[in-house]
Amino acid sequence: MTHYKLTDETIVSPEGNTLYRIELTQDCKWGKAGTKGGYIEKESNLSGDAWVYGDAQVYGNAEMSGDAKVFRNAKVYGNAQVYGNAEMSGDAKVFGNAWVYGDAKVYGNAKVYENAKVYGDAWVFGDAKVFGDAKVFGNAWVEVTSDYMTISSLGNSARTITITFSDKMIVAGCFRGTLAEFKEAVNSKYNGKGNYYPTITYIETLFNQKNK
Repeated sequence: MTHYKLTDETIVSPEGNTLYRIELTQDCKWGKAGTKGGYIEKESNLSGDAWVYGDAQVYGNAEMSGDAKVFRNAKVYGNAQVYGNAEMSGDAKVFGNAWVYGDAKVYGNAKVYENAKVYGDAWVFGDAKVFGDAKVFGNAWVEVTSDYMTISSLGNSARTITITFSDKMIVAGCFRGTLAEFKEAVNSKYNGKGNYYPTITYIETLFNQKNK
């Protein structure tokens, strides 16, 4: 049983979806019964203790769950998922097949899309765009798109890695660590051969430039 209902107040999304303003049907941590929230297309968009505030919108096949919160004019759509304790605000957008979860925050004019994942305690804000197969997590923050980088087609499995400059961390599959830890992991697997090595040199140069 949901803690809200769809009202008769509707708007139409840019993609042509009819969205319904929601209203709490019982007292809960988001407010008292009768409190109105934002807009969703259907009940499958919103579950658990998640809530949509203000004029925020969730539609398409997007799902919000857990204790996730979406404020102001933020939008979640496509096949995106926002869950856990994640928060979105401002004019932020999460769409495509993107996931935002954990204690992550996406706000301002930021966009997270395609297959990108933002989680942990990461913050994406300002005019930043996180997309592709990028993974931003831990204590990383991305204020502009240049605060992170992805490099693809590495190693035998043509892996994509993500570098975040705020915390100087590298993510590759299940690995997350410093440049020194990344070198050690690559050495143990590739023993000096392959295209990871010029990439490591390049990352080292980028990190050194950020220190200046």
